[in-house]
Amino acid sequence: MNYYVRRVGMAIMVLFIATSFAFVLFRSMPGSMETILRTRLVDQAVQGGGGASQVDQARIDQLVKVYTNVNPNQPMHVAYFNYMKGIILHQDFGQSVWRGEPVFDILFEKMPWSIFISVYGLVLGTTVSLLLGAGMAYKEGSRFDSGLTILTILNQTVPYYIVAILTLILFAYIHPIFPTGGRYDPATTPGFNYPFMASVVHHAALPILSGFIAGFGGALAFRGNCIREMGKGYLRVARLRGINRGRIAIRYVGRNAILPIYTGLMMGIAGIFGSGIILESIFQYPAVGFATFGALQNRDYPLLMGAFIFFTLITVIGIFIADFTYGIIDPRVRGGDDRETY
Repeated sequence: MNYYVRRVGMAIMVLFIATSFAFVLFRSMPGSMETILRTRLVDQAVQGGGGASQVDQARIDQLVKVYTNVNPNQPMHVAYFNYMKGIILHQDFGQSVWRGEPVFDILFEKMPWSIFISVYGLVLGTTVSLLLGAGMAYKEGSRFDSGLTILTILNQTVPYYIVAILTLILFAYIHPIFPTGGRYDPATTPGFNYPFMASVVHHAALPILSGFIAGFGGALAFRGNCIREMGKGYLRVARLRGINRGRIAIRYVGRNAILPIYTGLMMGIAGIFGSGIILESIFQYPAVGFATFGALQNRDYPLLMGAFIFFTLITVIGIFIADFTYGIIDPRVRGGDDRETY
């Protein structure tokens, strides 16, 4: 139980440190979000008919506080405490300067779409790469092994966004099989009906295909782990005991070979969401990554801060799940209560 308590405490600590660092960074850098927003509001007030001398500074401060959820006149530590209190108690991340909507509503509406294309691409890519890696290990030295090794190395050398651009050009412009953007066909009625769901899958096909190709590179690492395990003595003992080959392959070789890449797989979830900023921009897929890119272009700091907290939270949850489930795959860990070193 102490192990789980420690892990929960560490996850909260990491989230706290990352959020604090981002808050201080956003507020300390030249042209902070309060300064830029104040300048915009003053310009709007001047253009609205009043002169610069007639601008109501108290109202400007109040608007800055509403947009950013930060009082610009408070010391940094007090402003940070109030900012975090607003997030934890009221889910108040401020208001987007670019979209004119609450940041929480924007992220909450777009988050399921990012999870949909990211997780499906990661799961499909990882599953296929593990199966191919195991097949390459058992066929070591064959043409199948050599051909897939070359293909996997090529896959790792080509950046995922190049693959995304090529698939977009090939399957959306030259051969218009898939749409060039959007989440679904506007002519359909959102809900649990076949036309809408088919439209969602049709629009998500290319982003998922790109995520699948990006997750394909793990086959080579899994092949190496399998070959390393297959040369160990305990497998000869298992064969002498008469254990069938299928059980040896899955429960002995596969289980031990997946351990080194399991934590990387969980952390890959965060990488997939991070790469979603570029991927969703290429495919014009309006989810969290696309909104983050728009916030960057428009210097929308409240939305950027909210997106940063979202990506950090996903990363921490990924590592948290890896820690909790590692003991299921490797019983030697036993929840971390027993140390193997002294």
